[in-house]
Amino acid sequence: MVTIRDVAKLAGVSVATVSNTVNDPQRVSDELRERVLKAINTLNYAPRAAARSLRKQSSGLLGLIVADITNPFFTELVQAVEAIASQHGYSVLLCNSDEDPVREEKHLQVLRSQWVDGIILATTGEASLSRTSLLSQSRVPVVLVDRAFDGLGLDAVVLNNRLAAHQATQHLIRRGHTRIGLLSGPTSVTTGADRLAGYREALLASQLRFEPGLVREAGFREQQAYDATVELMRLPQPPTAVFAANNLMAIGMMRALSDLGLRCPDDVSVISIDDFAWANVFRPKLTTIAQPVREMGEMAVQLLTDRISGGRTGTGKTHFLESRLVIRESCAAPLDTAQPLPAQSS
Repeated sequence: MVTIRDVAKLAGVSVATVSNTVNDPQRVSDELRERVLKAINTLNYAPRAAARSLRKQSSGLLGLIVADITNPFFTELVQAVEAIASQHGYSVLLCNSDEDPVREEKHLQVLRSQWVDGIILATTGEASLSRTSLLSQSRVPVVLVDRAFDGLGLDAVVLNNRLAAHQATQHLIRRGHTRIGLLSGPTSVTTGADRLAGYREALLASQLRFEPGLVREAGFREQQAYDATVELMRLPQPPTAVFAANNLMAIGMMRALSDLGLRCPDDVSVISIDDFAWANVFRPKLTTIAQPVREMGEMAVQLLTDRISGGRTGTGKTHFLESRLVIRESCAAPLDTAQPLPAQSS
């Protein structure tokens, strides 16, 4: 049987450092913690508390890793997962990767060392070799939510992102817009790539030209979206409408338009994916594409508990959920001509 001393020897650290890594990881430096976690995974070491839960066949814990806890979408997802997990008799250990793949890997390692019964993961992006290894060789079931990986055979619950982006773009086209800007997420993330694809497909389906110059990657972040919106509106031929591919980017977009003195929807129409509480606070109220967030959380927990109980076996599949257009006040027919903003003085 592997002991804590075996882990310490392989990692080249003291027994106390191994103990702190398992029980109080904040007391251990990142470099030492990474060495210890690597040794734990190599030796398949189960800490004492985990060993006790293993004998009982359950720890009663689920791990949940989200990409950005400040994003209202993920906040709502956490609430849904915790509520449904509780109904199944589980508590949830919450981790925030803050869109950092290195931090995500560490969270995966720590959750495995705590011997959770299963993990729900909203990943930061495309699977690196090390993350692919962690996921494919995991001792516990993993269900992906919001963002998926291809080729790992894991269950995933995601929005039909292409259709959602198509809906948003088509709504603007039906209002008469032909120059539509896009604030895109990173294309290394499936949500970013698929929403860009849906935007492009909607344009081409309406015989409109896809113009890369009207697309700005804004990282699903508010400030990046603010800067990108300013860039778009200072183009010689600015867009008459802008589609923000998530809620945080919508906030940055609306701030930028206000600071530029542009009126919505008189000067610029706007729409975003994610229907969130602030959409009703904006003036005008924001037209959105709503995600079924609670349903997403419920399905992820159900798939995970089915895997844990053995009721679900074999290769996982991706489950696509449908979006819903919520029409408010931020979209209107374009003005006859869109005038460029004056250049910024140096």
